[in-house]
Amino acid sequence: MNRFEGKVAIITGASTGLGPVMARMMAAEGCKLVLAARKGHLCEEVAHEIGDAAIGMTADVTNEDDVARMVGAAMDKWGQVDVMMSNAAQPGKDLWVWEQTVENMMDTYKVDCMAAMLCSREVLNRSMLERKKGSIVTFSSGAGWSGMPRKSHYSAAKGALIVFTKTIAKELGPLGIRANCLVPGAIDTELHQNYHRRIAKERGITYEQQQAESADSVPLKTVSTPEDIANMALFLASDQARTITGQAINVDAGFTI
Repeated sequence: MNRFEGKVAIITGASTGLGPVMARMMAAEGCKLVLAARKGHLCEEVAHEIGDAAIGMTADVTNEDDVARMVGAAMDKWGQVDVMMSNAAQPGKDLWVWEQTVENMMDTYKVDCMAAMLCSREVLNRSMLERKKGSIVTFSSGAGWSGMPRKSHYSAAKGALIVFTKTIAKELGPLGIRANCLVPGAIDTELHQNYHRRIAKERGITYEQQQAESADSVPLKTVSTPEDIANMALFLASDQARTITGQAINVDAGFTI
């Protein structure tokens, strides 16, 4: 398939985990890409691997000037943005609510929710509104539905992101622009593995036991790969999903039913 032939996408959080996987898959389907993250050198490595169809850069998506520069890179080179993949996220520091700090709460919210607003606003004003077309995909978490202990900061931010996406879908629908939120459960990335190593150590069990318990807690008894999540993300971004908007779609091995 070449679902993204002639299209331009921006992927934030493109340095590690899901971001590079989506970048390679979209490039394979003809997409031109701007890949951005705080660890810009890793985005540049992925872009170099893809070739002339990709730009890698450093950007802090909580910074308005950085977001403008990121979107400007796409506009300067290709003159349009068709897809905004707001994938940047941070877990923050796990704290019980009685330990929670304003800094931890707000820093997490800025990356996990506010950044999606900044990125959406910029691509809308620079390209999508004038062309009356485009697709915005945000990335929440199962924690945004039901919460997770010691993650009030993260759960609240990811829950807000779901409602933000639904709201802008209502605003943008009459203008021909779609917005959807992908809601993963556990994803087998380095971040996920490190989290379970820490939890296993706290509980005094092996990492393998912790992983097995996690997989056993969902109906499909497995953990999603980055490719599992990317497959749905690319579908939502593509014209195959042209009448899907305002949805929060779970890809979580049945965790949310």
